Amino acid sequence: MADRPMQEPTLLLLTALSDEPRHGYAIVQEVLAISGGRVRLRTGTLYAALDRLVQEELIEVYCEEVVDGRLRRSYTLTGGGRVRLAAEADRLRAVANEAQRRLGLAGGFGTAGSSVPKGATA
Repeated sequence: MADRPMQEPTLLLLTALSDEPRHGYAIVQEVLAISGGRVRLRTGTLYAALDRLVQEELIEVYCEEVVDGRLRRSYTLTGGGRVRLAAEADRLRAVANEAQRRLGLAGGFGTAGSSVPKGATA
């Protein structure tokens, strides 16, 4: 599966765990922050993704504790998860660099200072 690009929710979830272990609610909040408010993981989606990523050995349970009578599980990246996230970041960077290079060759259309050429739609 390392040869396929990551889906955005997986990328954001792994990114949220890249700097420190987090429990479910903290992951949801971190993904919301990282995505600029665009991606809000629902509880069912989050825990299904966490289970899948544990099975794929990209993340692991860091610790479990009981808070207000409920089990709270925190997750962290594994070494393999860190490698996979770094590879995906490199892939995205290469694609973005190529897009910027081509935009620069296209006479400046779409660069930071301009928008879409006249008559075109975004």
